[in-house]
Amino acid sequence: MINEFKAFIAKGNVIDLAVGIIIGAAFTAIVTSLVDDLVNPLIGMIVGGIDFSSWGFSIGDAKFNIGNFINAVIKFLIIAWVVFLLVKGVNKIAPKKEAPPAGPTELDVLKEILVAVKK
Repeated sequence: MINEFKAFIAKGNVIDLAVGIIIGAAFTAIVTSLVDDLVNPLIGMIVGGIDFSSWGFSIGDAKFNIGNFINAVIKFLIIAWVVFLLVKGVNKIAPKKEAPPAGPTELDVLKEILVAVKK
């Protein structure tokens, strides 16, 4: 069982996944700071000093923090945009895969069947 575990860990995709998670966690901290410290104050200046994090309402003992949700959506959109740009950049750099050779078309196959049936 230990040898199976070693083989599993030694696979490249597991190590790649671990590296991706670590970098993703660090990137999340950067995006959180970007949104909280730069984007939200900028939006607040534009819309008259509104701070999203203070937005919310209560019903009984339950508090609904709408502002925190808005901040999370902004963070998600920034992360999604950066990931989109990264994937787009990697796709430009990555070598192009050659398309597999085209096989016979449907018409060619039907013609072959017709010739075989006529014999």
